[in-house]
Amino acid sequence: MQEALAEARLAAAEGEIPVGAVVVWQERIVGRGHNRKETLRDPTAHAEILALREAAATLGRWRLAGTTLYCTLEPCTMCAGALVNARVERLVFGVRDPKTGAAGSLYDIVRSPWLNHRLQVVAGVLADDVQTLMQEFFGGLRQEQE
Repeated sequence: MQEALAEARLAAAEGEIPVGAVVVWQERIVGRGHNRKETLRDPTAHAEILALREAAATLGRWRLAGTTLYCTLEPCTMCAGALVNARVERLVFGVRDPKTGAAGSLYDIVRSPWLNHRLQVVAGVLADDVQTLMQEFFGGLRQEQE
């Protein structure tokens, strides 16, 4: 999770919402990503999606069975759907997102009994560190706007 937090810090340094993600397979990082929607002008350039793409390229397969995705923020519906479609085994995240979270807050896509795959979910890992980073980022934005 520390590596996902480092990715989130990279996003903040680029002026992106500070969300970071890493995919781990057999105890090594095979994919990394941080939010790049503004930089790439791409609505799908969420940290999780970018990390999944890199992991698939690294492993040479789209089925990411046996992997864990660590993310600083609870995934949205798009990212949760991608995790299910990629057959990721486990999701570990820092803070819940009550506005768009799809791993238990607003929806629970990753554990839906109606889908063909369900993930194990661990929430709250390094939540204080993630929350502090988010508050600093959004607090800085508010000061810029004043």
